Amino acid sequence: MNPDLQKLVIVGHGAAGLAAAVAAAEQARSLGSRADITLLEKSREDEAGGNTRWSPSYMRMAAPDRLAPEFEEDMRRASGVLADRGYFRTLANNAAVTIGWLQAHGVEFDTPVYYLSAGPPRIQPIGGGRAIVEKLSDAARKAGVKFLYESPVNRLVAKSDGVGGVEVGSSDGANTTLEADAVVLASGGFQGNVTMMRKHFGPAAETLKLISPGTRFDTGDGIRMAMELGAAVSGDWNGMHIEPIDPRSRQSAPVMLVYPYGIVVDQDGRRFFDEGGGLVHETWEAFARDIHFARSRHIAYAILDSRLYDISGFERAIRSDMPPYQAETIEALAALIDIPARNLTDTIETFNAAATGDAARFDATRCDGLAADSGLDPPKSNWARAITRPPFLAYPVVGAIAYTFGGLATNVKAEVLSERGPIPGLYAAGETTGHFYQTAPNAVSVLRSLVFGRIAGRQAIDFLQSRIRQARM
Repeated sequence: MNPDLQKLVIVGHGAAGLAAAVAAAEQARSLGSRADITLLEKSREDEAGGNTRWSPSYMRMAAPDRLAPEFEEDMRRASGVLADRGYFRTLANNAAVTIGWLQAHGVEFDTPVYYLSAGPPRIQPIGGGRAIVEKLSDAARKAGVKFLYESPVNRLVAKSDGVGGVEVGSSDGANTTLEADAVVLASGGFQGNVTMMRKHFGPAAETLKLISPGTRFDTGDGIRMAMELGAAVSGDWNGMHIEPIDPRSRQSAPVMLVYPYGIVVDQDGRRFFDEGGGLVHETWEAFARDIHFARSRHIAYAILDSRLYDISGFERAIRSDMPPYQAETIEALAALIDIPARNLTDTIETFNAAATGDAARFDATRCDGLAADSGLDPPKSNWARAITRPPFLAYPVVGAIAYTFGGLATNVKAEVLSERGPIPGLYAAGETTGHFYQTAPNAVSVLRSLVFGRIAGRQAIDFLQSRIRQARM
């Protein structure tokens, strides 16, 4: 055995794992060293890419070379000041250079219009997350990284001073051990694991829809394996990023985000939510979670009138391929969606009586202050226009989970931590790590996966080099 040929295993084929693989190969080359790098993925090759493959991959940047204003402060606010300052400062300090690195690998960016609401500036890879997966996969292969698909990792192999490899399963039920001197875990959260979801979110979590086809592969394997090795955890284990979708659609992430511009009712035809409580990315988690965990039959309906069609670009906020239910009267609309007609009529009449502000102030792109009169319960803080112009529209809405918040504790070097400090040779990045609390910082998930995946890959090679130096002494 050549002691100078160190082995690195990366678990997961999404943004974090691919960034780690490419960065590790580049770091080894820059140091003039050799490293045997293998990326393991549980899915078939044509399914690989996890959540990233299906994500629009918005990123909280003013431009590819600079962050959006108040980036770190926004992270703190989203987390209720529970987030690790060092983690998000490292993210901020490495964001622009990571985007430049992606550009060098052929990923191009533009500045999209984000649904309808204004909010902070964002950039987006042209082609979305699929472009990231394709470009980094190509770069990794060219750099000599080996890819093994349909290779679920069941267990980390421990040795006295850290990790010694991974146990890999196969379709025939046989397990093999793959030796490794360092391991990067980038296998996602646990949203695809029904048992873990029930444990942390209760029985209703068992029927929670998944946002994309790639989400089902995120079954908490990396989290579980590292915990078995003594890893500490962090993040909000009762937290998740969940979005409102149209349950009729079979598309990936068929979000329905025009709900702020009408009202939302439950199966009984009653309002339960301040539809205008903030820009859509500020309310969608609480809204979608309420629907699934608190509403009868886990469904709600957004009710609007034909003035929706007057909103410039309203189509950007509807990614379902299904048309709305449509009727000339409220009673007929209620019959279409199986809601008591009297209740829905009463709800709309009560809302209309309170929505007496100047409709000329309506502005779908910002919080316009067009609130319903006081006394409406629940209130409507923005975009409160009476629902009067037929045809009347209804979109069914359910919650669909994108990722969980609870995960492994890591430091700014992406090292997995135990109670005694970093576990030698073990790194993690992306959804496998627990750094989000309360609400997900908007347009940050893929960005932090790339930044810390890249850090993990570079740090893993540095660790392997230190082992070589020690062996030579």
